[in-house]
Amino acid sequence: MTPPTTCLILGATGFIGGQIARAALARGWRVQALRRRPDATGAIGDLPVEWVQGDLDDCAALRAVLTERASFVFRPSSSVVFHCAGAYPHNAKTMARDVAAARRQMRNVLDIAAEFGVGRLVYTSSFTTIGAPAEPGRLADERDFYIPGSANDPYYEAKWAMEVEALAAARAGLPVVVLCPVAVFGPGDVHMAVSQPLLMAAKGRMPFYLDASFSVVDVRDVAEAHLAAAERGRIGERYILSAHNLTLQEGLTEIAAVAGAAPPRLKLGGRLLDAMIAAGSLVPGSNVGYLRTMRLWQPVSNAKAVAELGHPTRPFAETVADALAWFRAHGQM
Repeated sequence: MTPPTTCLILGATGFIGGQIARAALARGWRVQALRRRPDATGAIGDLPVEWVQGDLDDCAALRAVLTERASFVFRPSSSVVFHCAGAYPHNAKTMARDVAAARRQMRNVLDIAAEFGVGRLVYTSSFTTIGAPAEPGRLADERDFYIPGSANDPYYEAKWAMEVEALAAARAGLPVVVLCPVAVFGPGDVHMAVSQPLLMAAKGRMPFYLDASFSVVDVRDVAEAHLAAAERGRIGERYILSAHNLTLQEGLTEIAAVAGAAPPRLKLGGRLLDAMIAAGSLVPGSNVGYLRTMRLWQPVSNAKAVAELGHPTRPFAETVADALAWFRAHGQM
């Protein structure tokens, strides 16, 4: 592929999309960003991006907008679409409808990308599409696939449905690369997509922890991996973007240490967790859906992304410190 020079970011007003915009501009790329609302800028209102208004649910309107700007966005072989406008459904009562909507949006994006002949489409999926390792004793990696229905959670099912569509399009010839970030932290989470537990731990308001393991990564390293995927990611492949595998106690303790707050001391056992889920109670900064799927959290391998994309992995303490500094600057602490 010719080195990218232009990109269109779907989801630029979000956490990951905003950092992709910053990284792309730093590389000298020209950046166009799609938004639904004409006043939305997310955390990148200071950047010289070219805003385009559109809706992924309206394929005809999206096609009309991009047709007007095709001379900028889709230059043959040097154009990239970053699709990080992911669905985030959490209502189990509307799961079938929400999953269908997520699949429809994904197909709209894939159809438009094929129609305009993009050089590369980099899709931001999720760690939730990574299943348990097939062989005991190894970390889960890109060979392991989520089993549909095993989480019985709208977010898991929507992410799986979208990734299936993306990989199918790659097999049909569309230049798609799939990235699967784990729990993403860092500066710029203007919508508080994942940072509420971090803030609560930094304020000493998470006195307890659950017996769980998870993986974390810095949003800026995720953004750099997206650019690398656009430049040299293998079509039809997926890459796990992670940096550190931690227990929940380790993660919360490190956040508290960076912030100078009290670390969690109380471990909540499985029976109490089950009771909280049954009662529909909320852990501060979370919701019952996260509690129900916590048993599916797992450590993962980032070896493929490191080897093929040069995926950077900065220290978690640095990520936490920079995130907290950003939140202080924006009146969240």
